Amino acid sequence: MSVIIEENLAFQASVALKGEDLFPIREVARVTGVNPVTLRAWERRYGLIQPTRTESGHRLYSLGDIEKVRSILAWIERGVAVSKVGKILARTESVQPASRFISPDLVRADYAQWQQLVAEAVGNFDDVELDRVYGQIFSSYTAPVVFQDILMPLWRALLQRQHEFGQTSEWLFFDGFLRSRVMQRLLLKRETSSRRVLVSAIAGQCRELELLVTTLFISRAEVDVRVMAVGQPFDELTLICQKIKPLALVLVSNHAPAAELPKRLNRLAMSLDCPVMLAGDASDLAQESLAGSSIACLGNEGMLMRQRLRQFLAGNLDT
Repeated sequence: MSVIIEENLAFQASVALKGEDLFPIREVARVTGVNPVTLRAWERRYGLIQPTRTESGHRLYSLGDIEKVRSILAWIERGVAVSKVGKILARTESVQPASRFISPDLVRADYAQWQQLVAEAVGNFDDVELDRVYGQIFSSYTAPVVFQDILMPLWRALLQRQHEFGQTSEWLFFDGFLRSRVMQRLLLKRETSSRRVLVSAIAGQCRELELLVTTLFISRAEVDVRVMAVGQPFDELTLICQKIKPLALVLVSNHAPAAELPKRLNRLAMSLDCPVMLAGDASDLAQESLAGSSIACLGNEGMLMRQRLRQFLAGNLDT
């Protein structure tokens, strides 16, 4: 595990336990890698962050502010213009887990401590210890929290640092472990039912683990969910749906949607006898461009995706 990741995880845990501590801009720049000039621009130009000000005008940032900086970075790395990040954050922050009834600082501290244990096991390539910690996390949290708030942020951190020596090996080890565990859970949930939903990645728009995790989230919507292999040709989805006759087709994308995506989705929907839905980060990004179309946007948050799919199939949710 890289020194940078370990420092960040230790920082999160220590800060969260301190509660109301605030940090100067130089410390925020150090732990996030975003320089002070950019942080000030995000505040003044886009209103993305609103730090506390001292009497002398110095900026002080909370742990929540630091986490928001990391979220902004993640969206920008996925191809989203910084001018559009604010709307996305506003939508995603409106969906909060049940842990909102507990002190956010305590919740963050617990997440960071679990991440530290996972990071140590990954850094040692210790699959036995990793499996033990994985099981313990699932005994404490639901699947959406386990993946969205604990495991996937660490997975993405390793992915982003593959240029560092050893990071590619660690990411491959962690990625392989998670894919095998998610596939096990999907097999256990698999049902023989005519109420079938197909899930497919838009080619080049998400990795296999992201596709599997999305499938896991929506697999609890009282339907038989089947996932297509990564690399499934978009133009052949019509053929597959004609053969399987699913209740719905869910397409997954975690990249900023290309300008032609709405037209492609609408053309696909016109060729099918089932509704087409879009899930993942692109679902939030393309929501405005798909307004008024037949394409349903499921969002990128586990509980929300499952709820919207269930409502849409029941006819209680408009596109």
